[in-house]
Amino acid sequence: MIFLDIKEAKKKIASLRKLIERYDRAYFIENKPEITDQEYDLLYKKLKKLEDEFPKLITPDSPTQRVSEKPLEGFKRVTHSIPMLSMDNTYSDAELREFDKRVRKNLGKEKYEYVAEFKIDGVSISLTFKNGKLVQGATRGDGTVGDDISSNIKTIKSIPLKLSSGGTGLPSLLEVRGEVFMAKKWFEKLNKEREKNGEELFANPRNASAGSLKLLDSRITSKRHLDAFMWGVGQYEGVDFKRHEDILEYLRKIGLKTVEHAKKCGDIEEVTKFCGEWQRKREKMDYVTDGMVIKVNSIAQQKKLGRTSKSPRWMIAYKFPAEKAATELLGVEMQVGRTGTVTPVAILKPVHISGTTVSRATLHNFDEIQRLDVRINDIVYVEKSGEIIPKILGVAKEKRKGNEKAIKAPTECPSCNAKLYREPGEVALRCNNVSCAAQIKQRILHFASRNAMGIEGIGVALVEQLVNKGLVKDCADLYYLKSDDLRKLERFADKSAQNIIDAVQNSKEVDLGRLVFALGIKHVGQKAAWVLADKFRSIEELKKQGIDALTSINEVGPVMAESIFNFFNNRKNLEALARLKKAGVKTEMPQRAKKTLLDGKTFVITGALKGYTRQGISEKIRSLGGEVSSSVSKNTDYLIAGDEPGSKLDKARKVGVKIISENEFTKIAGEK
Repeated sequence: MIFLDIKEAKKKIASLRKLIERYDRAYFIENKPEITDQEYDLLYKKLKKLEDEFPKLITPDSPTQRVSEKPLEGFKRVTHSIPMLSMDNTYSDAELREFDKRVRKNLGKEKYEYVAEFKIDGVSISLTFKNGKLVQGATRGDGTVGDDISSNIKTIKSIPLKLSSGGTGLPSLLEVRGEVFMAKKWFEKLNKEREKNGEELFANPRNASAGSLKLLDSRITSKRHLDAFMWGVGQYEGVDFKRHEDILEYLRKIGLKTVEHAKKCGDIEEVTKFCGEWQRKREKMDYVTDGMVIKVNSIAQQKKLGRTSKSPRWMIAYKFPAEKAATELLGVEMQVGRTGTVTPVAILKPVHISGTTVSRATLHNFDEIQRLDVRINDIVYVEKSGEIIPKILGVAKEKRKGNEKAIKAPTECPSCNAKLYREPGEVALRCNNVSCAAQIKQRILHFASRNAMGIEGIGVALVEQLVNKGLVKDCADLYYLKSDDLRKLERFADKSAQNIIDAVQNSKEVDLGRLVFALGIKHVGQKAAWVLADKFRSIEELKKQGIDALTSINEVGPVMAESIFNFFNNRKNLEALARLKKAGVKTEMPQRAKKTLLDGKTFVITGALKGYTRQGISEKIRSLGGEVSSSVSKNTDYLIAGDEPGSKLDKARKVGVKIISENEFTKIAGEK
């Protein structure tokens, strides 16, 4: 046993807090989890144990002193009348029995029973119904305050806008709690579409659900096929419940979809048996469930058991272990990304995990290969992280037969044979040949993607043919394609060929910020691209800038500045830019009017617009010197209100922001 003095403990606690805060942000704010739930729970328990041993080191901002999840900016805040607490987790039958012992101890001689139900791996929500009508939908947020996502909740068809009476009448107030999720089939379809459009893929259905609920345009959310199960209630008036099973039955009666396969269990042994059964059968479900939730059935006993500052004492989550399988590593394929990064991908003997067949898994980089000591012909253990993304956990070294082959890092690009290099401080190997076919394909997909040039119809299959047949060698070549070129390709008739030509031609008018982003300059994201476009107003002016001039811009650091400088000092890039300009692609921003009401003004947009897309009006505002914000504040100058405006309208009225219609905006912008 290692004994820490208070100085060492303080240092260790600070380190653990920093890690947990990082993973909280990745999971809850950025929707990009970096570790498994079990790994996170272990870190949390280590911190809790240290703080218990050194209570003087506990601070109000410690992760143990609050419920996780911080609401994102951009939505009206909602304070939950009854906090939406998190749950303690267990990972074994033994831990379930320990939970039962605590319940039995606190209830004394009272008889009790449990209800066990699926723990859906989705996004927790609160729905408020007044006199049977849905008046608000909110995220869990930090458990006390969440985001008002009413407009997005209303797009979910399994959530009624008006409850049915169920023959029992409707309460004056009913707050219902549940989980929004995305079925596996819709998740797979969404990721295929995103891949086709060159967009970043969602890691798992939970992230896809969270991202969809936090979209500011509910029209996009409505296309995501979200679903929801209800599992409990918060505040209510005009109705009463004695047992948890009564709540579920009542919710079903009034037209709400409740968690499937809930079962009343007489004791903890029946609970563990039920959990074991569904651990084996869960792959048959069309949605991801990562465990079971076990609740004391009696509401009176729930109140008696009470809660800690973090979680109720009357319920617990039993987390299913991630499904793993052993299979043979047949080989390793090297994939080249648009910036030249070479990623090793494991080719596996097909194995069935969590309802799907897995035949590939990323190995991330060659440092990871060394860490795992994985070799071709090894038997490897594979897990689907988050039930979706395949991951190699380790190697069954005891099963080696002597025919295993070391995986060597390539010295040449697998696509173009150029020499690979590794930048100082990076683990990734890169190909520096801008003419590399694999990079060209990825760059074209990025160039044509929705947030870049937005060329509809240009996906993976078409780009493969265009590059392989030598019709396209860079992004500029897209603008010199003819219908006859496309008709020679597989599955292209006259109409489909002309549609592509038209889409390419229409993209010539996108604003400069999107063009800069489309160029795929390393480290330059959408926001930085717009800042650069707004600052320099043309490609010609941007390419003249030195590193010092670039780093003088707040949003541009030394690494990004060097990347931008190198891009515009590459001969092939300059040739492609010249050909883009010659083809008619807009490479400069329009001259600003000397006086416009948009100069230095901040706009927020709410509701559905008729003459603009959300992105289109944002680009128009920026092109005329204005700024676009996602949230209303006292610094907002105008709120543009379309049809069915959301909560931003109420906030704008409260803080005195000028509210204008779409028609009024067009006059201000000089379009009428």
